[in-house]
Amino acid sequence: MTTLENDQLRVSIRPKGAELTSIFHKPTATEHLWQADPTVWPWHGPNLFPVVGGCLNNQLLIDGHAYPTERHGFARHTVFETTESSDAHAIFSLRADDKTRAVYPYEFLFQIIYELEGPQLTITYRVVNEDQKTVFFSVGAHPAFAVPFRADEAYEDYFIEFDQAEPLETHRLSAGGFFTGETEPVSTAGNRLPLTAHLFDQDALVFKNMRSRRVTIRTDKHEQAVTVTFPEFPYLGLWAKPGAPFVCIEPWLGCADSEGSPVPIEQKEAIQQVEPGRVFDASFTIRIQ
Repeated sequence: MTTLENDQLRVSIRPKGAELTSIFHKPTATEHLWQADPTVWPWHGPNLFPVVGGCLNNQLLIDGHAYPTERHGFARHTVFETTESSDAHAIFSLRADDKTRAVYPYEFLFQIIYELEGPQLTITYRVVNEDQKTVFFSVGAHPAFAVPFRADEAYEDYFIEFDQAEPLETHRLSAGGFFTGETEPVSTAGNRLPLTAHLFDQDALVFKNMRSRRVTIRTDKHEQAVTVTFPEFPYLGLWAKPGAPFVCIEPWLGCADSEGSPVPIEQKEAIQQVEPGRVFDASFTIRIQ
């Protein structure tokens, strides 16, 4: 376990999946990350790579071949090497090997960089192309934040605040987790989306290309808040297991397949790419107040 710490936050990251396991706010003695109750949902904040969401037939089509894949990719199940670590900074690295080549035939280096400054944690996803051809990929975050923040409060005391008041519509998912092509308006009060036990009864809310690039978990009862800012991520997922005391805020560069016929990886919606010898970086922040 790697720990980053200052006078505001203590952050823990485990090597498996380079996954956040704790964001502890010292001034209020509050653990803000869901603690992965295995009877409810056994993750804290998985990192999604090289796919986000599910692929039709559980396969990736690359260069005319079908490779087995699983929902959200293999990185969250893989032990990363801790290549740098200090009180304020850590880098976790995953390089292509025989196991990854069997399901994802590229030469790559995938790094997750954590940087702590005051009450803010910056997470950077870095993909280095070590191949002789273009590497196609998706990448995303899935942190689950504990709600409510205090024992004497209720889930329904909280809301998601978007940085802009805008009409929101979610892109519907099938029972298999694939986009149906249908959308549905999401009822908000101005720029607020109230949290309720049944908000996610129909699976995640998925927003594509909305104007907001910052969302905050808040209550009107006090000033404590968690803000996620994601200027480089056009897709956002919100999800919780219905009735569970957490909410996931998920910035994505990529998404699940749509129902229909599989397409080659380079034609997948929101697919990213990095050319030989090039480096791809994308960052988002988590700020506690």
